[in-house]
Amino acid sequence: MGNWFVNNWFSAIIISVWMGLNIFLFVWFYFVYEQGETFYYTRHLLGSALAWARAPAAVLNFNCMLILLPVCRNLLSLLRGSFVRCSRTMRKQLDKNLTFHKLVAYMIALMTAVHMIAHLLNVEWLNNSRQGVYDNLSTALSNLEDDTDDSDHRTTYLNPIRKNDIDPQQIPTYFVFTSIAGLTGVIITLALILIITSSMEVIRRNYFEVFWYTHHLFIIFFAGLVIHGIGYIVRRQNKESYKEHNPLFCQNRTEDWGKIPECPIPQFEGGPAQTWWYVIGPMVIYLCERLLRFIRYMQNVQYRKIVMRPSKVLELQLVKKGFKMDVGQYVFLNCPAISQLEWHPFTMTSAPEEDFFSVHIRSAGDWTDKLIDIMQKLPEGSQGPKMGVDGPFGTASEDVFDYEVSMLVGAGIGVTPFASILKSIWYKFKDNDPNLKTRKIYFYWLCRETHAFEWFADLLKAQEKEMEERGMGDFLTYKLFLTGWDQSHVNYVMVNVDRETDVVTGLKQKTHYGRPNWDKEFEQVRKENPTSVVGMFLCGPEALGKVLEKKCGKYSDVDPRKTKFYFNKENF
Repeated sequence: MGNWFVNNWFSAIIISVWMGLNIFLFVWFYFVYEQGETFYYTRHLLGSALAWARAPAAVLNFNCMLILLPVCRNLLSLLRGSFVRCSRTMRKQLDKNLTFHKLVAYMIALMTAVHMIAHLLNVEWLNNSRQGVYDNLSTALSNLEDDTDDSDHRTTYLNPIRKNDIDPQQIPTYFVFTSIAGLTGVIITLALILIITSSMEVIRRNYFEVFWYTHHLFIIFFAGLVIHGIGYIVRRQNKESYKEHNPLFCQNRTEDWGKIPECPIPQFEGGPAQTWWYVIGPMVIYLCERLLRFIRYMQNVQYRKIVMRPSKVLELQLVKKGFKMDVGQYVFLNCPAISQLEWHPFTMTSAPEEDFFSVHIRSAGDWTDKLIDIMQKLPEGSQGPKMGVDGPFGTASEDVFDYEVSMLVGAGIGVTPFASILKSIWYKFKDNDPNLKTRKIYFYWLCRETHAFEWFADLLKAQEKEMEERGMGDFLTYKLFLTGWDQSHVNYVMVNVDRETDVVTGLKQKTHYGRPNWDKEFEQVRKENPTSVVGMFLCGPEALGKVLEKKCGKYSDVDPRKTKFYFNKENF
């Protein structure tokens, strides 16, 4: 537990505060509606379902206020820059933005389900009261007429089901699809179901376009959410009426309402729509975010170089006026020739010291396949199609130089942020940068096929040569792991086993076969750095992330004088 606490204590505090606020809002509003004096008659019609509908609504408002903020990438980059002088613990939380976004979405889904079920029961009970199924008080309350002509909806009835001239069994359905609250409730619930189901890992990975387009139903969701409460469906006795008409005294004297001074006809009102109070700020921030994206999209981007690498990896070297980046950052790319709306994230493989920025794009879906196909058909030396670039945006890898010792783990194309880091290190050594704090880097790259190593091997060769010339051969320790091979490759390796350089990469460091023994690797790092704070950086699958995060906890020492591992993962 102590080891886990080293990496996750601040996250635990944030989640606890968030959950505590959700619980507080639910309990507070539950008792407001369960015990509020002005809701006495409303509770008589609806029972506890009133509170069970309204308490989740309060939690929904709070979480709908939060849901957009974690995906405001420019806001997060701004905050990340503001926290440069703060501890790395503060900055690490911003790298978990998508995790928090998902947690908030799960809470919205849960509260929507509770809210919807409670209101479906409410509609049924309101209809029964309107039909005189229950006691005299319920019938009297449901038969109260509206005696005002105000245009601001300050009507005085209690039961919002006013229609009584059709089949009673059809009234609830009619009410749901003709009232503002009912119709918008159906629309935003359907939008939410589509958004959540299309966000499943299997759909997001294999059918990204489905995820991308259905996620934009959030526009319909928020539009419906803002106007959902303007129908004044949930009603209460107004304060002036409560002073004159005490429900505890008058509830059993319905025949005397309006006839004796102690029991005038009760007057009711609907509460104001409150959701927009919560969401207007985040909606404005997100609108500014999209406006900034559009401005960046309109800026001119030039192709410096287009290269097809092995394993169907496309390298694009791009130039954009005023573009500045840091190591490990990523950009979103949009190619109107493929889709006007789709933006896809790619980590930059260039270094900040270079006069261009580059991305390596692996064939991994319809969009990338179409882009690679377009580039392959271009005449040699020609400019590619128009490319919109949004970014750069910060990631966990930006902090790699804040650690004396760093462990970099890339899986497949996940090596891209570390290409940027290793290039930047090469430039820093070349320029004798005195601000470089890092004294040791361990680099691990896991690939399924031999061709995937080829485009990155040249960079590692340059690093090997640079470190040897400077007498710093121990600065970079790298291990390449091949996790898939066939018999022909095995035969080739056996024939060339005595070669000084690796038969796959041409590097002095030989390629390892199979998956790393992470316990052995962490034990070695801890042994070689007994008093260091080690930054673990991963760009790879979630399953590997869970393994490495556990290892960071396992091999971290609670004693502040000994080795501690801090886990960081790229999130897009």
